[in-house]
Amino acid sequence: YVAAVYEHESILSPNPTALVDRQAALELMGRNLDIYEQQVVAAARQGAQIIVFPEDGIHGFNFTRSSIYPYLDFVVPSQSVKWNPCREPYLFNDTEVLQRLSCMALKNKIFLVANLGTKQPCEHTDPHCPSDGRYQFNTNVAFNDDGMLVATYRKHNLYFEYAFDTPPEPDYKLFDTPFAGKFGMFTCFDILFFEPAVNLIRQHNLKQIVYPTAWMNQLPLLSAVEFQQAFSTAFNVNILAANIHHPTLGMTGSGIYTPVKSFIYHNMESYGGKLIVAEIPVITTDYKNNLEKTPGRISEKGNEQLPPPFYAEMMYDNFTFIPVWGEKGELQVCANTLCCYLSYQRAVLTDELYALGVFDGLHTVHGTYYVQACALVKCGGLSFSSCGQEVTDATALIDFQLWGNMSTPYIFPLLLTSGITLDFADHMGWKNNHYFISKNRTSSGLLTAALYGRWYEKD
Repeated sequence: YVAAVYEHESILSPNPTALVDRQAALELMGRNLDIYEQQVVAAARQGAQIIVFPEDGIHGFNFTRSSIYPYLDFVVPSQSVKWNPCREPYLFNDTEVLQRLSCMALKNKIFLVANLGTKQPCEHTDPHCPSDGRYQFNTNVAFNDDGMLVATYRKHNLYFEYAFDTPPEPDYKLFDTPFAGKFGMFTCFDILFFEPAVNLIRQHNLKQIVYPTAWMNQLPLLSAVEFQQAFSTAFNVNILAANIHHPTLGMTGSGIYTPVKSFIYHNMESYGGKLIVAEIPVITTDYKNNLEKTPGRISEKGNEQLPPPFYAEMMYDNFTFIPVWGEKGELQVCANTLCCYLSYQRAVLTDELYALGVFDGLHTVHGTYYVQACALVKCGGLSFSSCGQEVTDATALIDFQLWGNMSTPYIFPLLLTSGITLDFADHMGWKNNHYFISKNRTSSGLLTAALYGRWYEKD
């Protein structure tokens, strides 16, 4: 099928904490919706059957609970009533944004997924009801090619979004399409958690995901395109991921991902939005990872001296590292119960320092979640203290096999190359209770090769 995602440079309110009326809010949102409309037309012309827009793309961000209120649409939960906002605009008040989105889908005969703020009144008898008598949700909506509202999803894992409420229960939301079957949806930070993302995919055996996001890139392990691809690979799903484009805030990185091929956009230099349209296969079978190559074992020769381990902070976590020196070698480094092993060879020695790092513990900055990671990274400079820094360019071509005795089945294989480009591993999977990833000759210099494990039970 043909899919489209739009990385949108949103027109933002100059002062998001200021209180404005509904008319002013609609005027600002209308400017963003005008751009959406152009992109839907462009995507439909290229044969797209579904288009996905980013999180916060219509209203922006950094609101307070009260300042966002005029920007919120009223939305009925899609399962309670069949409603076509374009054809039946008078059914509910405060649905102007939904009406415009619905009409875009209808006019262009395309499935459309967008993110907006919504409100829902609640009774004080409801123990979860906020004191102001209403819920405010960060919401994805999906419309079919007739403009019918077919799914609404309320974001569960909020990322410092004080304007919004967490829904009392996680939403498991999907919608059906004639061209690719069922699509599931979740938003941004949700991708790092079991609920609802992993549970949704497992319960419904989903193969297609739509994913609006407003993601601030964090190298070396959590840049948007890097993690989106890893998620697609780990769960064997297609992901249509639309991110916001605000390079000054570190926000870029969208794509259409399959477990074996990606169409991505990552651009920290230029401004303006970007439409990606790609034809991808509907996944019906599971790709079986090729496990012919068995990981080697660390040689037990006592005379081989391993280089000294050192500690450095990477993405706010205290990693234990070991330098990767010379043209080839076999290394191991451990922390808590996790041991990481690397066997490597370089064609040409470059004056770049690489290190193998391990972290097995609770990540506590900007969210709390348990991580088990084995990471081969290019350091920022030639000193040990520079390892773990954000690096975007590399020249070293390294053949490697990386493996670890991970305690969780949820492993995201990361492979990031120079200029924030992606590559695919030759082999990956489980062997003898170790997860491994191997690659001969990346297409460009290696930035990061990592196994990012999420141990959800220990969150």
